[in-house]
Amino acid sequence: MGNKDALRLPVVSLSAEYLVIGQLMRRNILAYKAPPNNQGYDLICIHPDPKRSAKAIRVQVKSRYQTDCDRAFPVKEKSFGAFDYLIIVFLNIDFFFRRLGKQGGRQAPEYFTLPREFIQKHHYRPQSGFQKVRTRGLDLSVFKDETGFEQIARNLQIPYPSRQAGIA
Repeated sequence: MGNKDALRLPVVSLSAEYLVIGQLMRRNILAYKAPPNNQGYDLICIHPDPKRSAKAIRVQVKSRYQTDCDRAFPVKEKSFGAFDYLIIVFLNIDFFFRRLGKQGGRQAPEYFTLPREFIQKHHYRPQSGFQKVRTRGLDLSVFKDETGFEQIARNLQIPYPSRQAGIA
């Protein structure tokens, strides 16, 4: 089971969770990493003011390191009830397939914050092989980067961090 020739980059894969934590905290969303091998979610997000809300959002983080990947990622149907959002991070560290060795593969990471309902709607379950979500050809602009993180902030009722007018 599994591809013995697959390139394993555990440090690079783990970086996706920390990159997401940094982006969420930049938006003033308090994010904690769940224990390793926790089933169904990787991060817990809460309001930074404990007096405001006790609500918690569970986030699963998936990543692809190849810039030229097929834009699909594995998700098991049995995990649907364990997360509220799934953030897919396309790390874009370089080309690894058809364009191997060509320029332009090293790009900034892309983040897509997908609600559970989206995952359920676009989940693909083949007769054999891995269950996955295919995103190639879908318009994901409403879920990308800061726009996507804003969904979690709205869900937790966290206002955008800013200085109020008139305060020196």
